[in-house]
Parts: sequence; C-alpha cells; structure tokens
Amino acid sequence: MRGLGELEAAVMDVLWSSPESHRVRDVLEELAPQRKLAYTTVMTVLDNLHRKGWVQREMDGRAYRYRPSATREEVTARALRDLLDASNDVETVLLHFARSVSERESAVLRDALGEAPDGADGR
Repeated sequence: MRGLGELEAAVMDVLWSSPESHRVRDVLEELAPQRKLAYTTVMTVLDNLHRKGWVQREMDGRAYRYRPSATREEVTARALRDLLDASNDVETVLLHFARSVSERESAVLRDALGEAPDGADGR
C-alpha cells in the first residue's frame, strides 16, 4: 500500500483479514509463519500506524485492541483519488485507465455510473 513500509503493510494485511480487532499478540501470531519478529517490534508498528491514522485502538484490560480505520478498498480508492489530484491532466489519466480495464471492471464502472453498455440507456 502506498505510504506504508513493508512491515506496516504486512500488519495492515493481518488487520484487514478479519472483522475482529486484534491485540499485538494476535498480529504477532499471524505474522510468525512468515517473519520472526519481537513482540515490541509489532507493538511499535501498531503504535506508529495508530499515530498515522491507519488504525484505531481501544483499551481491553491492560492491552490495546487494534482495528483498521478504513477498509482496504477505501484506502485504495483514496490512493487513486490522490493520484488523480496530483495529475496535471486528469482526463488523459482517466482515458488511459479506462482503456486498461477488463470487461468486468468496465461493467462495474458503467453500473456505478448508471449507464448501460454502448450508450443503450438513452443518454
């Protein structure tokens, strides 16, 4: 994900993978098969993600429980919006993007815009 380091992205993947909030230990256990990390490392990453606004936390006994501040899809849409906002020629960027989408993606976009294929909606 844009704006995240490799370990931060891995931690966010864990948080996005479940609707439940996670303790530091939960995240550590999920990452253990791929990475050998210290508890304090994961705690620091989650604290940094909280400070950056990527996660929310609430106290549960003596430990925090963490959950994403936004879904992966919302974050991805914001990143696309940021890229468009940074462009000097939004129309050209959108046209290049539109030419790159699959038929399924094109249908999703048309449905979202309330249009039928090939202008069949009468507009």
